[in-house]
Order: sequence, then structure tokens, then C-alpha cells
Amino acid sequence: MKEDVVQAACVFLVDDDVNIRTSLARALGLRGYEVKAFESAQAFLDAYEKTSAGCLILDYGMPQMDGLELQRHLSERNIKLPIIFITGHGGIPESVQAMKMGAMDFLEKPFKQSVLIERIDAALEIDRKRRDATQRSSEMWIRFESLTDREDEIARLIVSKPGSNSSKDIARHLDISPRTVDHHRARILEKMDVTSVAQLVELALKEGLFKDQ
Repeated sequence: MKEDVVQAACVFLVDDDVNIRTSLARALGLRGYEVKAFESAQAFLDAYEKTSAGCLILDYGMPQMDGLELQRHLSERNIKLPIIFITGHGGIPESVQAMKMGAMDFLEKPFKQSVLIERIDAALEIDRKRRDATQRSSEMWIRFESLTDREDEIARLIVSKPGSNSSKDIARHLDISPRTVDHHRARILEKMDVTSVAQLVELALKEGLFKDQ
């Protein structure tokens, strides 16, 4: 179990069976996980904040709103919390449907606690990597939006034809001096936190920069 992941994240547990909910929450707590338990899908939806990191252990068969319905609600809200389904009566069709909708796993009760722990650690790691990627992308867009109009214009020309748009070519196109282009190019690389035009092009393709050009 990765301590940095556990400390930063929470294991959300949704199960209408008070005995299972209590015993599982206690067992996970003793292993060092932060656990928040809910007796219903609606109670979880009412309390969960989209920025909260972690994973969701979700009972499939619950009254009013079952696990699959909760999964749909989360998907509609673009909440990508990794889900581990647990069930005492789920069949193959239900598990297939849950996995198609993005569930990480589907465990039938009774299951070995060691198996659940393994799945939880994997889910927390997936959530951490996903959030790190989202954070990096957000920071990148902030840097991108800091470009001046002229820097944006030059960056677009660089990215559109990286092998043929030299400083002289861009200078002629914009009716400015090559030295001015070189100055802007250096500022663009600095602001975008890359060290070469190749990295700038790779970043632009990966993140969809200049997609309106």
C-alpha cells in the first residue's frame, strides 16, 4: 500500500447493509485508509465533492438507486472516480454492463480482503495519475493563455510548419525582423516550459493547442 496515496485520498464506501458497511469501514481504517461510508447512493451523491480524490467501493444491489444507477449519475457529472463494485447477487450481465461503463472491478461477496486491498491500491494509483495529468494540463493551459497576441501568432506559425518556418520565413510573413522573431520564440518556449520547438509541437498536438487554426 502506498502511504502517500492513502494519505491524500479517501476510500468511499456505499452499501445499504449496515453490518457490511461497518465491518468493512473498520477493517480498512485499521489498515490506514481514510474511509467515508454511506448507507445509500443518494447520500453519497449529496456529500461527494468532485475535487475529492480516492476511489469508490460500491454495492451493486441497493434499494431506490442501485450501484449501476449511481455509476450513470457519476458519468453524467463527468466524475471519473474509480469504482470497485461489490455484490452478493450480481450476475454476468450486470458485471459486464458495469465494466463497459468504466468500473475497475466487480467482486462477488464473500471476497478475500486481500483481493479488495489490492484493487483499492490500484484504484487509488489510477486516480492519482489521472488527477496529476489533469493538473498538468490545467497548468499548461494557463501558460498558453499567458502568450501575447504576437507570441500566439508566431507560435501558431511554428507549430503549423515546424520544419520549414524559420525565423526569416516568419519574419517575412509578419513583416518584422528575424531578431524580433527569435526574441518571441525564446519567450514562447520559456512561457510554455519547453526547451525546443519539437517539444512545443508535441505539446500542441497532445493538448490540442491551436486546433482552431
